[in-house]
Amino acid sequence: MAYTDINSEDRLVQATFAEHLEHTLGWDSVYAWNQETFGPTGTLGRTSERDAVLVRDLRSALVALNPKLPAQAIEEAIARLTHHDFSRSLLQHNQAFHALIRDGVPVSYRNVQGQLSHAQAEVIDFRNPANNRFLVVRELKLTGLRTPNYNRRADLVCFVNGLPLVFIELKAVYKNIRAGFDGNLRDYMDENVVAHAFHHNAFLIVSNGHNARFGSITSTWEHFGEWKRLHEADVGNVAAEVLLNGMLAKDRLLDILENFILFDASKAGSVRKVVARNHQMLGVNQAVASVVRQEALKREFPTGKRLTHRTIELPYTETGKAANDNLVDYPLAAEPVPQYLQIIERAHPDLGRLGVVWHTQGSGKSYSMAFFAEKVRRTLPGNFTFVLMTDRDDLDSQIYKTFVGCGVADEETPRASSGKELQRLLSENHRYVFSLIHKFNLEVAPDAPYSERDDIIVVSDEAHRTQSGKLARNMRMALPNAAFIGFTGTPLFKHDQL
Repeated sequence: MAYTDINSEDRLVQATFAEHLEHTLGWDSVYAWNQETFGPTGTLGRTSERDAVLVRDLRSALVALNPKLPAQAIEEAIARLTHHDFSRSLLQHNQAFHALIRDGVPVSYRNVQGQLSHAQAEVIDFRNPANNRFLVVRELKLTGLRTPNYNRRADLVCFVNGLPLVFIELKAVYKNIRAGFDGNLRDYMDENVVAHAFHHNAFLIVSNGHNARFGSITSTWEHFGEWKRLHEADVGNVAAEVLLNGMLAKDRLLDILENFILFDASKAGSVRKVVARNHQMLGVNQAVASVVRQEALKREFPTGKRLTHRTIELPYTETGKAANDNLVDYPLAAEPVPQYLQIIERAHPDLGRLGVVWHTQGSGKSYSMAFFAEKVRRTLPGNFTFVLMTDRDDLDSQIYKTFVGCGVADEETPRASSGKELQRLLSENHRYVFSLIHKFNLEVAPDAPYSERDDIIVVSDEAHRTQSGKLARNMRMALPNAAFIGFTGTPLFKHDQL
């Protein structure tokens, strides 16, 4: 169908959502249907209903965020952010535009001396939400590019700096929200309808005013998720208001856009766009906060005052063996010879400890690791190296494929094949190193670690299996100033920690 009137109950839900965005979350709000005027001074600055990007707002944002760029560079950035290539799919456009929005638009221009200069035009100020314009438009009429006689009316479109980042499809309260996906969004995203309106899309929302779900442009309905908590300690609540506050509060939306979207080509078939689920964003942000705390501790305790080495005598069990026989083993004797062990002690109990992130099985643990590493890398100063540690070849391959498939790592990223190679890799400066815990099979003297760097973060998969015994001790001796975080899908006891 083209566009039809919506009943009063649909419109009531729509008005309620727009009012919440405006009055609670601080968005600007415009009602466009049959009221929009066109042209540079029109309601939204659109030249026609074919425009999905509000170029007037985009230009204003680019000028404000890039005061040193000349007008020609601003116009080049606009051209790159609005270019439509009929040979490319919706997904291909979306992936390319996401990179430009997140990382900036490469532009070239002649400086005052006539020399060719290159720069990255910032599109969104991720650190200061107030420096961006957040606008929700109700009932926006859109016309197709491939087939101009195809018109659609979008319930709510959420723009940031003129870019249509979120589509919200609404139904009356008595309707099943899946109808909004099957009957509307899938139709809109057809290449012959108004697919160009989703080229910049971050995620989709479907709601009936009571329940709400979100997904990406590649999600099947079964993969649309709920947003139940704003904070880890909250009681779960599937109300639409929780999703709006959790995903469309200005700082949260920008956090999702910058740090919680991946494009995964690691599996068979087409690329999948992944938007973090509620538990992933909460867990990763707590983990990143632990890194921030770790950086503060490092400033409080200078390098020379952080560590001490101490020799301890291992206690004996009734069998005559050392209590931890993963560390030391010796023949049973009537009078056992005392066994000693060198350990590292830190000046503060939290130095080197980032905690454990627990997931249920199949809840995206590998993605959470990627979200964590990339957010640390993007938002914190420093030159971090992440050591991805597992205890099985299949897990190592799975995580490696995920990181490469999502563009977080590449095929040149090293994977340690032996203890000697691991020692060499950790003495160098790589962004990521993949290894099995078994590669820490060499004894490490306290005065000869693999690396004394304090910007190495060891990310341990299935941490309950890799953080005890001789191999784990060797790892800590080899990387005395590293920080450790565990991800596990196995239930933990309350006091389990790294």
